[in-house]
Amino acid sequence: MEKMDLKNGKEVIIREASKEDAKFMIDFYNVVGGETDFLSFGKNEFVKNLNDYKDFLENTRKEDNSIILLAEIDNKIIGIATINSSPKARFKHVGEFGIVIAEQYCELGLGRKLLDYLIVWANANGITKKISLVTSENNYRAMELYKKVGFEVEGILKKDNYVNGVYGNTIMMGLIL
Repeated sequence: MEKMDLKNGKEVIIREASKEDAKFMIDFYNVVGGETDFLSFGKNEFVKNLNDYKDFLENTRKEDNSIILLAEIDNKIIGIATINSSPKARFKHVGEFGIVIAEQYCELGLGRKLLDYLIVWANANGITKKISLVTSENNYRAMELYKKVGFEVEGILKKDNYVNGVYGNTIMMGLIL
């Protein structure tokens, strides 16, 4: 567990997710899905069986090359950041990064803090050698942050997503550790 202050002075707790968080995480994802067009799901589209999601969270905690972090204010989730990696020997060195922050807490330094935390964790786990991510070509704010910490564009998936009646490209980025 780690504490940090946002630019607005609010204290945030960053901790690893557990199976007890499953319902709150599903609810959080279903709300933030309606706040942005940059996620792979919209409002109320993060449909997961609660027990299956609890199992997923518990199994992820046991993996040395995967982690799920929660950012909370007053015991309420305001952000989730993840690195999920394959158990397969050929790919277990690559962690797939994801981050979601509630709209009202964007631009307050939380994204950078979570990303820095995960990069340090990945460097220290003894397995992860690369962090990969995908994002919408229009997610300029996020891509700027990723580039600041060393991510490079590795490819473009053309017409890979469909949001609000428009096909868009997905940008693949990677960070070699």
